[in-house]
Amino acid sequence: MDITLEQSAQARLITAEERELPVAATLRYASGDPLAVHIDFPAEVSLDGESCTWTFGRALLEDGLGGSAGTGDVRIWPCGPERTVLELHSPHGLALVQFDTAALHRFLLRSYAVVAAGQEDVGAVVDRGLSALFDGV
Repeated sequence: MDITLEQSAQARLITAEERELPVAATLRYASGDPLAVHIDFPAEVSLDGESCTWTFGRALLEDGLGGSAGTGDVRIWPCGPERTVLELHSPHGLALVQFDTAALHRFLLRSYAVVAAGQEDVGAVVDRGLSALFDGV
């Protein structure tokens, strides 16, 4: 049985003018994709007016709560004891989003209650991905 965990989180989008705009995001974790976490952002904060989802490794989130982590499109680091910054890179630009560290930590702990760290069934994920890729071939 696939279990999906969702948690609302208030975030702050940091603008080029260094203003903070409130953003209602949704943190999401699914046991069917046990290595990843997803953050859904509403359409009103997107450049193209469409809602968007960022997906990255659950381990990256954990690492970023304790120190600077990430070298690709997603980078995460603590900003003082109460906030965590996500730096999101896309072909369209860069976004800096701050979350309350406690909310991210709570979400991470809840995801481990669904699938414990080290207990991810990676083989099943690979099989589903290959099946989707080669379906009908």
